[in-house]
This record gives sequence, structure tokens and C-alpha cells, in this order.
Amino acid sequence: MLEACVFATILFGFFGIIFKQNLLMKIVSMDVMSTGVIAYYVLIASREGLFTPITSSTPTATDTAIAYADPVPQAVILTAIVIGFSIQALMLVGTMKLSRDNPALDYRQIEKDNTP
Repeated sequence: MLEACVFATILFGFFGIIFKQNLLMKIVSMDVMSTGVIAYYVLIASREGLFTPITSSTPTATDTAIAYADPVPQAVILTAIVIGFSIQALMLVGTMKLSRDNPALDYRQIEKDNTP
């Protein structure tokens, strides 16, 4: 059920990118799709274990039965979140520059006005 919700989030973002004409809505849709992809990656990475791989100095018999999470996907996800945030900020700055000449931010109108 959780996977279906994550895939629905990805599809909503994808269809928003395709069908919306406003550039701000396209940026928001891209962020929604990125969030869905990150959520799917976290969902897949959490299947092996949910506990942090920090062990005590004295191992006990119950420590071997615990499924520990892999820290590498966590680092990759943190990097993806930071890169996604910086890309979104860069796109919003570009949209702000475009909005000075084209207040509607409709990509069809911008293409029509700027083609030679």
C-alpha cells in the first residue's frame, strides 16, 4: 500500500510536469516527483533493517538478531535532497528573471514571444 502511494506521488509530479503550462507549477511538480523518488528509495532501503548500526562494546546474543540499516543509502538520500534543493532554487531564480518580462509565466507565450 505504501509503495502505491509513493508511485502515485511520482506519477502526479510527472503528469504535472507534462500538463501544466505555468513554469512555477512545473517546478512544484518536479519537486513533488523528486520527493516521491526519494521516498521510494527510502522505502527500498528500509526493507533490510530499521535500526542504526551502532553497537555497544559488549555484544550480546540479541545483537545478532537485529537487522541493521545500511548507512550508504542514507548518505545518498541526504545528498539527493541537498542537490534537489539547490536545483529548485536555481530554477526559481531563473523563473523570477523571466517573470519580469512575462508576468503570466506561460511557457507557450514565452516561446512565442522569444522565437525569431
